[in-house]
Amino acid sequence: MSEIKDLLLSSVMFWIAWIIIPLIMEIIPAIGDFFILIKRRIKKRRYSPLVFYPEITLIIPVYNSEQTFRQCIESIMESDYPKDKIDILIVNNMTKDDSFSIFCQCQKDFPELHMNWLNAKQGKSRALNLALFNSNGKYIIHIDSDGVLETSAIRNMVTMFENEDDVDCLTGTILTNPTQIDETRGFFKRFMQKLEFSEYCQAFLAGRNFQSELNSIFTLSGAFSAFRKSSILKSKLYNTDTVCEDTDVTFQIRDGMGKKISLCYNAIFFVDPIESLNKLYVQRQRWQSGELEVMHMFRKEKLHAARGFVSDFVTRVLMYDHTFAFPRMIWYFALICLAFINYPLKLVVLSTLFMYFLYAIANGLMYICIIMFLKGFKDIRRYYMRKWYTVFILPFYNFVIFWFRFAGIINSIKGVQSWKTRTMTEEWHSFGQVIKKDFLGASEFLERLRNEVNNNE
Repeated sequence: MSEIKDLLLSSVMFWIAWIIIPLIMEIIPAIGDFFILIKRRIKKRRYSPLVFYPEITLIIPVYNSEQTFRQCIESIMESDYPKDKIDILIVNNMTKDDSFSIFCQCQKDFPELHMNWLNAKQGKSRALNLALFNSNGKYIIHIDSDGVLETSAIRNMVTMFENEDDVDCLTGTILTNPTQIDETRGFFKRFMQKLEFSEYCQAFLAGRNFQSELNSIFTLSGAFSAFRKSSILKSKLYNTDTVCEDTDVTFQIRDGMGKKISLCYNAIFFVDPIESLNKLYVQRQRWQSGELEVMHMFRKEKLHAARGFVSDFVTRVLMYDHTFAFPRMIWYFALICLAFINYPLKLVVLSTLFMYFLYAIANGLMYICIIMFLKGFKDIRRYYMRKWYTVFILPFYNFVIFWFRFAGIINSIKGVQSWKTRTMTEEWHSFGQVIKKDFLGASEFLERLRNEVNNNE
């Protein structure tokens, strides 16, 4: 009887210890987000259509964009916003390819577009700041040169600005380009890009959409964001000393100036899908390192207060993304060890499957919300709905991304951040070299010890 009681007690304690953290930190918040998003979609504000189209400045930083630059300009040409109201500033970030020739050809092919070429010092932040000082529009919109605008993206963004006077900055919805995904060769690469597409849908149409409701958007997307000129020029502009200049300017405007930042969910910008696992690894490391760097710059004095976890969303982000990252790492490795310390293998496997099932349910709820927010975009919505199976695979994908981001935390501790980050292949090679060196050192020590013993005998 006592053995049964001990077994039941150990099982209950195991489930509580193992399930409580993901349940509190991820599953329950996801359910709460679901209901808030449903409410946001049902009670969305009805905007008055534009009668007067204000002048806007469209900033496009260019760095070795020869292959993608023309498509970006073509998407502006196909936009339903009046072309005579768009002033385009292309800022050359010391590009080394033939992007200027593409610009000259676009001037000839699209005479309706008013485009100017500016030369800036090296660094995306410097390029953006130069363009900001030369902008004329009431609203300033920044897009990357390696993406394309959805036809109504600019109009939808300006409409939101004109109808919501308290909103000073907007981030658009960034999605990977479905056409390019379908054209990708190789099953694994294409499958990885489909998972990335679903991840972006969740990040923007669910994650940032929810954050927008609470004015807690962490980052204005560097690929597609917009500002009231009157607000952005009162800030310190883009920081040239960080790898996350978009997060830095977000904190400046919301925290430093007390302005409101929102998501314009129906302003969509398509970016290229990730090309390889190595590039995904580098990208997520850079994002994670930049997040840490900016939080240290803006919230250093507040992070020591325990009450900040309740009152400050940035503290919660730090706790979840960084403080809890180390216990999560221990939990993952502990799964392997549990079978060797008298825990039944069946119990370990069942608990892992149960957690996976909970994550799948959370993803399923977000899937429903995203379908609702894509109602006005039939093709994209249909494409996303056909990816229903990613609901069950995203937990594993996010598990892999966790380790990529964890590497970013470790590397950010080691030194100053830069855009040049080692790829996963380079990291593994470096790790192998260290192991080889340590192994050779141990072998040499054992050989010397063996010789010393033999000589003494």
